[in-house]
Amino acid sequence: MKNKPLTTISLEEITDKYIGEIGTPKRDAFENELRLDLLGEAIKQARKDRNLTQEQLGLLVGVKKAQISKLENSLTDARFETIIKVFKALNAKVNFNVELLNQTVKLA
Repeated sequence: MKNKPLTTISLEEITDKYIGEIGTPKRDAFENELRLDLLGEAIKQARKDRNLTQEQLGLLVGVKKAQISKLENSLTDARFETIIKVFKALNAKVNFNVELLNQTVKLA
């Protein structure tokens, strides 16, 4: 029995095959969840770098420890205002990138 030669497949190809191609609803949902995970991880890392507990950060922001935990674990759709308050309390600079897609906007 001969061994089959190994083939290399890119992450993009695997994502297209198992999640869906760019622009499909399933892929869009996947990309949004990934961004939320990255945001939660950024909050967690910044908090740890500042040697703060979730409870201490919550006190600085004016929310309960549970809310900070949910943000860090991407378990909630937080208000934009809350996310900004969290980064402000962490003395962290926030940059947002807005990319306009090649789609026409129609007025009702």
